[in-house]
Amino acid sequence: MRAARFTLDPAFQVGPVRRRTFGSFVEHLGRCVYTGIHDPAHPTADENGFRGDVIDLTRELGVSTVRYPGGNFVSGYRWEDGVGPVDERPSRLDLAWHSMEPNTIGTDEFMTWAAKAGVEPMMAVNLGTRGVEEALDLLEYCNVPAGSAMAERRRANGAEDPYRVAMWCLGNEMDGPWQIGHKTAAEYGRLAAETARAMRLMDPNLELVVCGSSSSDMPTFGEWERVVLTETYEHVDYISAHAYYWEEEGDLDSFLASSVDMDGFIEDVVATADQVRAAGRHSKRINISFDEWNVWYQKRAESKPPTGDDWPVAPVLLEDRYTVADAVVVGSLLISLLRHTDRVHAASIAQLVNVIAPIMTEPGGRIWKQTIFHPFAQAANLAKGSVLRPVIASPTYETARFGEVALIDGVATYDDETGEIVVFAVNRSQTDTLTLEVDVRNGAVEVVEATSYAHNDPRWTATADDDSTVRPRPNDTAAVDAGTVSMQLPPVSWNVIRLGRAG
Repeated sequence: MRAARFTLDPAFQVGPVRRRTFGSFVEHLGRCVYTGIHDPAHPTADENGFRGDVIDLTRELGVSTVRYPGGNFVSGYRWEDGVGPVDERPSRLDLAWHSMEPNTIGTDEFMTWAAKAGVEPMMAVNLGTRGVEEALDLLEYCNVPAGSAMAERRRANGAEDPYRVAMWCLGNEMDGPWQIGHKTAAEYGRLAAETARAMRLMDPNLELVVCGSSSSDMPTFGEWERVVLTETYEHVDYISAHAYYWEEEGDLDSFLASSVDMDGFIEDVVATADQVRAAGRHSKRINISFDEWNVWYQKRAESKPPTGDDWPVAPVLLEDRYTVADAVVVGSLLISLLRHTDRVHAASIAQLVNVIAPIMTEPGGRIWKQTIFHPFAQAANLAKGSVLRPVIASPTYETARFGEVALIDGVATYDDETGEIVVFAVNRSQTDTLTLEVDVRNGAVEVVEATSYAHNDPRWTATADDDSTVRPRPNDTAAVDAGTVSMQLPPVSWNVIRLGRAG
């Protein structure tokens, strides 16, 4: 049996485990909001119409932050439409997703939901059809305690205390021609800089995210980051990165290696940001908010918005049903985010409910966990302390897209308070069980828990009728011998090993 070897030493740390790495995303898109987080007719709905079962699974998933309200939606959004008496709110055409937005849920409702779900809100402002003034109005509404027009408007709407939102996105995917109000890098950079400067006059402690590229495949990638950061460097804290991965033409080998692309994307953005830092002689570093990422099958029918005179409320859109292989890829993308924790300071899996999501619901009915729920929940709940920089030696395989790739990839975290080490690893082989050997240079250890997530059919999909046949299961092959931990990793699998101090 072929083997891979990880060498771990708690002294070799990449950086802290950042809770914001385990963020998610709620956009007014498809059924994410309406019949997703909000479904007044559901048996578990509370007095605000929020589904209790969705809140429960959001907490179980371990979500830290939630980005809102978009996404493409935000670039045409008038936030004022979503506050005040619900029966007085106008319905608007959502041009991003060719839908009707009833504005039943808006800023105040989202903040109420976020508090119930125990997540930190991360707000986005519209820099597509709007600009500095509207961003300031929303910030004032959310963060100023009292006395000003917008603060008093919030209080009149029932929210006495300010929301104190710390993290704000300056628009969304402004590099994309599909975006309402799409701009060149110079146009957007100037607007973002002026918006950031003005927002900081109101609240100097904000954490601001400027738009990076929508993917590394964009023709402007690299140059977009350079131009935008040259304009905004001293006024922002993060640059965003967005990336989606999908199996193309049945090439499962390349698909399973998708994190190679994420690794390269992160490293290229970091290199560009640091070049702008050097050229401008700036002292601080710009880090990354990877605030949209997931597997997304964009060519499927459910990813096509309505057309013509059909402007439905909450249509079925982007409701991908995920496989075990998809879950393994999501796990590998989490590994990539963790191993870049020195520069990736926040991330958001897109999205939370129904729309390319780990949680699925039926209107008024059942709820279930998609396959991708499990690696995210395990990483979010078990990764603590510091991320370790392992030395990895693994057998390789050849892929059409990425060339030679390691069959086993992974990362580890170390909690100095408890001494616990957690190893997260994927086996990309479609056919072979491989042995993972972990050399832990931290004294004697013992296996606290070991699990694997795999199935004989990597295309198995969870449904409302069955989301439990494939769950993380105990792996009884895990053992310790002379300071080396070993475990057999099934083909196409996500694996977790928790190690504690022996004795």
